Amino acid sequence: MQLAPSLHRIGSDLVNVYLVEDDTGVTVIDAGLPGQWDELEPELASMGRTRADVRGVVLTHGDTDHIGFAERIRRDHGIPVHVHELDAPRARGEVKKDIKWGKVKVGPLMKFMWYSGRRGGLRISPVAEVGTFLDGQALDLPGSPLVIHIPGHTPGSVAFHVPSVDAVFVGDAMTTGHVLTGAIGPQPAPFTMDPDQALASLARLEGLEGTWVLPGHGPPWDGGIAEAIRLIRETA
Repeated sequence: MQLAPSLHRIGSDLVNVYLVEDDTGVTVIDAGLPGQWDELEPELASMGRTRADVRGVVLTHGDTDHIGFAERIRRDHGIPVHVHELDAPRARGEVKKDIKWGKVKVGPLMKFMWYSGRRGGLRISPVAEVGTFLDGQALDLPGSPLVIHIPGHTPGSVAFHVPSVDAVFVGDAMTTGHVLTGAIGPQPAPFTMDPDQALASLARLEGLEGTWVLPGHGPPWDGGIAEAIRLIRETA
């Protein structure tokens, strides 16, 4: 699905994977669920690309529903996977997350579990080898994603600012489609380790230019980062 020139998405509003391209190739932002691998090649083809054009995978954090096909693309195709150094142990499967569920509605929860289960969400391989980055780095990958450390959801959660596609990729720093309640619109994400820290970290995104705010879960938001943050603070 093309969102804008040089900006594509695979998956659905339940679990998102994004593709950014420039004349040097393609960067994959988050690796979703294992079964979303089957959507990658067709989407690349729609862009006039192949897997050989993928220069790297960058992870907004190391949760299992963001690393789905990362090990496969690394192991079978030699494509490097990168994550913030604080979430590297999580991506490698060395630590488990102490999650906070919050409010739950049965219907949305079952929908998310069904979608995830059908796409291998119960058998996700850790990433055996990851490269790491730090806050403030402009990564040497297509789109030159700028790393913004926004801890709270996990210690190593980050956003990626990519001005060339007018977008901020926020991972689970926020959601626009709550997988446990079904609520739509910018709001705090579930399964957050430190909700207060996550809310405070949003201040690091203030002042960024970006029409597109692209979360790990929920529909793409094109109302700008400032409005998204305002709504989240209002909800919180």
